[in-house]
Amino acid sequence: MSSVVELSAGDQPSAARRRRAPGAVVQGVLLGLGLVLLIGGFAVIAATYRPYGVPTASMAPTVQAGDTVLARRTDGADVRRGDVVVFRDQAWGGRLMVKRVVAVGGDTVAVGTGDQRLTVNGRPVDEPYLQAQGAQGAAFSVEVPPGRLFLLGDNRLGSLDSRVHLEVDGGTVPAAEVEARVEATVLPFGRAGLLAGTTAFEAVDGSRPVGPGPLEPAFGACVVGAATILVTSAVGGVAGLVRRRRAT
Repeated sequence: MSSVVELSAGDQPSAARRRRAPGAVVQGVLLGLGLVLLIGGFAVIAATYRPYGVPTASMAPTVQAGDTVLARRTDGADVRRGDVVVFRDQAWGGRLMVKRVVAVGGDTVAVGTGDQRLTVNGRPVDEPYLQAQGAQGAAFSVEVPPGRLFLLGDNRLGSLDSRVHLEVDGGTVPAAEVEARVEATVLPFGRAGLLAGTTAFEAVDGSRPVGPGPLEPAFGACVVGAATILVTSAVGGVAGLVRRRRAT
């Protein structure tokens, strides 16, 4: 038979004990905020970006062999001159490749026999991102068909790009074959950082490079969220230890 245990007035929990201490409330709010920032930032990155391993040095020094980059999913309609993109073209073997867009549909892209400077629509393009200035390889001139792109590696002496495929559609690639725009290097950690847009092609038509995507604020939210959780948990742990020692 079960027995009922009655509490005397002295055994009743005090109102102060029933109420949560203000410090515990603040700790709970901070932990919740940190969790929201961490999960929200990670969700944005996971939904918008994809990692790609780069096996060759064809895009050096911008992207090195062995780097892992983060690229934002996009389609060819949003690609502009100067963008570093991930694409796949069956005429190039069907493999994923990373190159820089130097001309879009309707452009005439060329390299002469003189100073070997790249020109787009007759306007010379200064390319500060090149591995070696003035190293463009053999001369060529191509009119890019609508809906297609002309792509080159920043390491012009070590890149198998549109110049190698000139006999097939002038070396151009369908814009629809673009999967993503590269926005950052994440590995190795010593080279981690955002990939800055280039203004090299402003001289062609005055267009500015595509602005940065949500990667930086999303990553910042992850960092702030994780730091908030760690610091709040540490402070709460220390405060709890102090209370237990005082109680003893």
